[in-house]
Amino acid sequence: MSHSFMDQGSEGYNEVRPTFYIGQHDSTRSETLNESQYGRILNAGFGFVTTPITNEDFHERVVNLLRELSLDAKNSAQAGSIPDPVVPPLTIEDTTLFPSTYTSGLVAYASPWIDLCSPNHAVSSISRQVLNLEVSYANFCGIRSIIVPGPRQDAAKTGNGQGITQYARAIQEAFSIGTRVNLIIHIPMYREPGLEDKVALLSIDEDKSQTTLEGEDIDLFSAWDSWHVIRSVCEYDSRLFVALKIPRVLPEKELQTRWFSEPLQYLTFGPQTFQSNRAGRPCLSRYHQEMICIYMRLKNAPYFLLCDVGPELQAEPDNTQAAAAEPTTDFPSLAEAATQQSAGTTHTLQPLNVYASYFRHLERQQEPLSDLEQTTLTNFQDWLQSPLQPLSDNLESMTYEVFEGDPVKYFQYEMAIAAALRDWAAQGKPTSSPGGEVVIAVAGSGRGPLVTRALRASESTGVPVKVWAVEKNPNAYVYLLRQNQQAWGGRVTVVKTDMRAWKGPILSTSTSSDSPVYGNVDILVSELLGSFGDNELSPECLDGIQHVLAPGHGISIPASYTAHVSPIATPRIYADIQQRATTGEENAFNTPWVVRLFALDFVAQRVPDRPRFQQAWEFAHPLPRATLEAVEARRAGGVAGGGGGSMAGAVGANDHNARHCHLTFVCRSRGAIHGLAGYFESVLYESTAASTGEGEDGKVELSILPENIDRKSKDMISWFPIFFPLKEPLYFPPDTELEVSMWRQTDDAKVWYEWMVEAFMWVGPSQRVKVGGSGLCSSRKVACLL
Repeated sequence: MSHSFMDQGSEGYNEVRPTFYIGQHDSTRSETLNESQYGRILNAGFGFVTTPITNEDFHERVVNLLRELSLDAKNSAQAGSIPDPVVPPLTIEDTTLFPSTYTSGLVAYASPWIDLCSPNHAVSSISRQVLNLEVSYANFCGIRSIIVPGPRQDAAKTGNGQGITQYARAIQEAFSIGTRVNLIIHIPMYREPGLEDKVALLSIDEDKSQTTLEGEDIDLFSAWDSWHVIRSVCEYDSRLFVALKIPRVLPEKELQTRWFSEPLQYLTFGPQTFQSNRAGRPCLSRYHQEMICIYMRLKNAPYFLLCDVGPELQAEPDNTQAAAAEPTTDFPSLAEAATQQSAGTTHTLQPLNVYASYFRHLERQQEPLSDLEQTTLTNFQDWLQSPLQPLSDNLESMTYEVFEGDPVKYFQYEMAIAAALRDWAAQGKPTSSPGGEVVIAVAGSGRGPLVTRALRASESTGVPVKVWAVEKNPNAYVYLLRQNQQAWGGRVTVVKTDMRAWKGPILSTSTSSDSPVYGNVDILVSELLGSFGDNELSPECLDGIQHVLAPGHGISIPASYTAHVSPIATPRIYADIQQRATTGEENAFNTPWVVRLFALDFVAQRVPDRPRFQQAWEFAHPLPRATLEAVEARRAGGVAGGGGGSMAGAVGANDHNARHCHLTFVCRSRGAIHGLAGYFESVLYESTAASTGEGEDGKVELSILPENIDRKSKDMISWFPIFFPLKEPLYFPPDTELEVSMWRQTDDAKVWYEWMVEAFMWVGPSQRVKVGGSGLCSSRKVACLL
């Protein structure tokens, strides 16, 4: 029993869970905490604290400035003149925030009474100046994060669009002043009644009210709309983040996913968000807990900010009383020492805040990160990688090693080879080897993982094989020779050549003959698939080696593969690409990036005949002989009137691998897309036997489609999706149809993609109008070379 207990303890010790960083915000706080108060909040279970930048004295001074300005404007009104107030610089009476040892643990909170959205020029100008003063001073003090209260009304409100653009313009200006700070917009997930700021805004009109009317319809996406305007005006600045107010009633998943894709810095919870459990202690609903679990899987997971939930900070002891308790000499008497100790016992240990304790409980309840998440998946979240150039570049050993770290892919390949061998034996097919063995060629062997799997499949099925490993990389060739010596027992013939130039297995080794006799291959195995199936030139490579495949009954593994796309919102990745483009990477927006998409929102809905993921095109192998003959005729100039091809200057020898698709996606809610997510599925082998024990219909498949990966190739990590970016985000209204056009283009020397997206809205039973478009994007300048 003790041994079992130790095992469990050791296992639990090694578990890694998402870490919760919990902060405290008090909306009534008007002064910066002193060191003692700061320490008491930390002792109550919090990791960081917010601080106001200016105090009530400054607020009163600004209000008086506005009053004086209003009186002057009434007394000296003149046509064409606009009052132009100037807020004087900060003084020592205006703030209690100063650089200190604990400033790094503080998050500044801008004054909630400023009204950047005000239609009154004086109010909006003063508010903008106050924000600039506060940002500048906090930046000087060493504060690195400033939370700015978001707009209180959205552009969806009639006549309120000007206010949101004014607000966005002010935030954009603040970035130029606070050169080292992050600005975090505090905004609700949606306008739930009760989430509004209660602090009165700076205003000339004392009766001004911006509360939500009872019974008024709530527009779930209006707050996100405002955020989209702000970050668009700020050009997706990498220092702009969201502090998201979590409502008591969570909205539909569609809105939760929309915010999940945004750059979240804080999730904020007020007392109204919580409910009470049976013991009367605060807790969150099951839906809130599920949302937190999802959000905490982000690589840069948001922090938690608990607002107005304590702890209550008592006033500091009176300094005169403390002085009276101090000894009058350097060496007090026993009586004086006892009096001093008694006076010091008024300080008690700060109890843990019940809300912070609850979040620590939630932290312990998080699902541990799997080994795969810790080592690979989390690190690669939303990290852009350039696609491989398999024909023009020789890969390094480390790259091969990363590929080989995926057991799922190679298990599926082994299953496919074994099924093909069983079918071959069951059907009594003739082999291409004089000795009766089935000839297997692994095209593009790399360091040989598929060779190992082919040998294992032979052993498990009892079908004898002859294996050829074909590899063009001279460095990998050396490694293959070593593998054949040490791991494969000399059972493999290793050939160093481009697979397209390989003439096939040599049957005659007689030196008397000037021309050796070449045979055929029965099963051709390759792992040339890319994130989009064909983006690493699998079709072209397999076309080039197909001439060695036994005619009539030769098998290609993979047998076929399909490319699939879906329009997505991924603002973090868009910001990354934009930064690359502005720092000299001119083709950043024309590159199809390989990326483990994570913080994203699939904007399309699942509707009949319009799924969320749609097939773009398909490739199948081997090609019909007539197609290969036509290719050779074009290449040799034997086509009458030929030479033009589909591209100017091309003879059309690779035109059979060009593709085009036009797909329609339906979007119910308004939003913005930043590009297209690309995926692939592949049928490695489809068995002809009645009962094989393989997948459905006897298929052995690979898939990275989110809807199918768990069913077809669960936990496979060899391929991340591909992302086709748009040069500008495409905003679309509710009930929009997004039409995606894509081309796989070739000029016989290289292969590239072109793509564009158009947004259409129905204005009648049979009429649509175009409401937006992306323009044509092309990867021709970064094409894959043949």
